[in-house]
Amino acid sequence: MPDLSPIASSYPIGEAPILQTEGVATQHRIVLEAGRTDRNYWRDLWRYRELFLILAWRDISVRYKQTVIGAAWAVIRPFLTMVVFTVIFGHVAKLPADGTVPYPVLVFAGMLPWFLFATVLGEASNSLVSNANLIGKVYFPRVIVPSASAVVALVDFAVSFGMLAVLMLWYGVFPNWHILLLPVFIVLAIAASFGPALLMTALNIKYRDFRYIIPFVLQFGLYVSPVGFSSAVVPQEWRFLYSLNPMVGVIDGFRWCLLGGNSEIYLPGFLVSLGVVVLFLWLGLRYFRKTERSFADML
Repeated sequence: MPDLSPIASSYPIGEAPILQTEGVATQHRIVLEAGRTDRNYWRDLWRYRELFLILAWRDISVRYKQTVIGAAWAVIRPFLTMVVFTVIFGHVAKLPADGTVPYPVLVFAGMLPWFLFATVLGEASNSLVSNANLIGKVYFPRVIVPSASAVVALVDFAVSFGMLAVLMLWYGVFPNWHILLLPVFIVLAIAASFGPALLMTALNIKYRDFRYIIPFVLQFGLYVSPVGFSSAVVPQEWRFLYSLNPMVGVIDGFRWCLLGGNSEIYLPGFLVSLGVVVLFLWLGLRYFRKTERSFADML
């Protein structure tokens, strides 16, 4: 019978003893310490990076599984929306485009960030509920689940961006040096969606009503955001207030990057939109972290 005994009679608070079997120490150490999870939360995100990649790849596979045309849905949806908006706002309402940009290009350039925003928000808000079995079994930073689901939106965005490139070539619209700043606005679009997504994800666990509210909010937001029209048509006295919609600054930034200098950024409004994005990101992270411990009990 081997002699199992603690390596020392006194050891640091929060650290379990290492057991020895006649000079051979075990390789694993279990640490139970109050508040350790909170202090190492962001470090744990890196430690669980493989789980993030696995969940992201699974969500991408599930999204296009058993679909006939697969990723082409990422083209058909914005293309049909672009056609409808071009007819309604460009031909019926006769709203002006930015500079000399053809109206379909103006609309499609606005839909890119909007669909990125809508897909991240829609996918993330239901991600924890659909992974209830995983949440209840093992510990890991829960923010990994909605983050992984957001990767699907980036795949759709890449496909739609290719469609926009074809459309711009067709109409002879070429970007200038502004396009170098496009990655900044892509990050801003993800930040604009991720804050509300974390808030809705946490609320959706406690109040399942939000699974009905989110589609309505997205449908309403599509029409009040400058997707089908240029934000320049908004009266000047209302533009600052209109910019409280965080997607106004994001969409204007995308058009400024892509449309070869035909679109301008209303700087005071952009700063307001940026402030709202930061505020929602802070609120979302704060509420998500505050309620995270109760997710397993409520699911």
